[in-house]
Amino acid sequence: MRARAVVLLPCLLALACGVKRAPDRPADSPGSVETGVASWYGGKFHGRRTASGEVFDMYELTAAHRSLPFGTVVRVTHLENRRSVEVRITDRGPFIKGRVIDLSYAAAKRLGMIREGVARVKLVVVRRAQVAERAQPLLLARGERHRR
Repeated sequence: MRARAVVLLPCLLALACGVKRAPDRPADSPGSVETGVASWYGGKFHGRRTASGEVFDMYELTAAHRSLPFGTVVRVTHLENRRSVEVRITDRGPFIKGRVIDLSYAAAKRLGMIREGVARVKLVVVRRAQVAERAQPLLLARGERHRR
């Protein structure tokens, strides 16, 4: 019995090392999930350009995320009251440790988190950004878009 174990163990180890694991799902794949704390932003940034080059409108259903490509659509669910909203990523942030997404005022209002300012949420990627949306516009020093 012991002789079999001595022969069998190296074979099992060799097989295990040769097994290819499916690659991890990219973070922007539909169905990808992230949980954490959301915050919201509004008035101070209303009318300013976002990192994607769009003008921020606090009354649109948009959000800032650190790494999801611009144009990605995400369903955000408030984990306490179960309300949810779909937002499009147009900006970068949040820049406060422990937070996973910054929502526009309109999105935060739909989730019922204006008063508290922050909420525990679950993010689910609904739709990847289109190729044209992924490309960040070229911005000149004065903030104008480069014309091709």
